[in-house]
Amino acid sequence: MARTVLIVDDVAFVRRTLTQILSEGHYQVVGEAEDGLHAVELYRQLQPDLVTMDVVMPKLSGIEATRRIMKLDKEAKVVIISAMGQENLVMEAINAGAKDYILKPFTKDDVLKTLEHALTGSERVEARPHPSPKNAT
Repeated sequence: MARTVLIVDDVAFVRRTLTQILSEGHYQVVGEAEDGLHAVELYRQLQPDLVTMDVVMPKLSGIEATRRIMKLDKEAKVVIISAMGQENLVMEAINAGAKDYILKPFTKDDVLKTLEHALTGSERVEARPHPSPKNAT
């Protein structure tokens, strides 16, 4: 049975791209939200296996939306999607309960590997840059 995913991003193109990647990776996209408030509402209704969450959005940030989702379900699996240069926000989201992160621009492999790790709780094998002020450009 396919794992269910809620995609949250204020940019329609990013939502479409993620939907295509996830469909090809045998995930079922059960909903899309364009802001954090809608994301929390949809999470409550749909109870997806995983959420991809943009950090910077209107109405409610991805960080605050992650906090609210974690209050609804302490087992929720949220993966933050962030642009380079937003490392401090990524760390804040991880502290709010996000399981992992993906940096934009992302590849299909980035997305599928990160989601699998978030769902299984396994550690990544390959090296990748960690968000820190030293890596900011």
